[in-house]
Amino acid sequence: MVARAATGHDGDVLPNYFDGDVAQRYDDPDDEMFAPEVLRATVDLLVDLVDGRVALELAIGTGRVALPLSERGVQVHGIELSEAMVAQLRPKRGAEKIDVVIGDMTTTRVEGRFGLVYLVFNTIGNVTTQDGQVAVFENAAAHLEPGGCFLIETGVPVLRRLPAGERFAVFDHNDEHLGIDEYDVATQRTWSHHYSSTDGETYHRRSIPFRYAWPAELDLMARIAGMRLRDRWADWDRSPFTSESPKHVSVWEKRG
Repeated sequence: MVARAATGHDGDVLPNYFDGDVAQRYDDPDDEMFAPEVLRATVDLLVDLVDGRVALELAIGTGRVALPLSERGVQVHGIELSEAMVAQLRPKRGAEKIDVVIGDMTTTRVEGRFGLVYLVFNTIGNVTTQDGQVAVFENAAAHLEPGGCFLIETGVPVLRRLPAGERFAVFDHNDEHLGIDEYDVATQRTWSHHYSSTDGETYHRRSIPFRYAWPAELDLMARIAGMRLRDRWADWDRSPFTSESPKHVSVWEKRG
């Protein structure tokens, strides 16, 4: 499953990669991110961070995280670029409790102040410029009350897997799907190429652009937005983040 989408912040409007049949097929119960143990650890951490306050999810999508978080008694609001994704959320049980605003998470504002803003599953990379990613941090901080937290879940670039001069790394390979990430280390741009088949003979290609950012770069973005790093873990279970961790869950706190 690929990450969520957003527009660029340089005046260009990117294609919405999560409309149409992608939105209809997004909820895949066989995908690891829908596993009960993954969602349980995710929601447990978010409940602790929100601490009885109100939460805002950027790129709320079909409600994979927002719905179980709401079921735990947290008031959740959302911002989402894709109307088709929100259309998949609306019929679900409990969705009537969640207010969603359609818009770009770099600029769209929601009324009120929040104890927690969160952005999961590599979505920060869907904003494909550094200025745009900084704008996400600034928008998150603008929504937070003093002492509130901004959480991001995202992968660590796997550049160590690339031989010198190589641009491509396979991340998934089976009869139904071939996934290849393409890297441009000069610009920190990357493209996820997906080749999917239902009959093993005919393949459909879909490519999605990203921009990767190292944890230290995200910490600088947070400082620009008036936040400082509070915690960084290797996963939702709060395991230690190390140089071998393929992803991180990071939390920045807004200064009072």
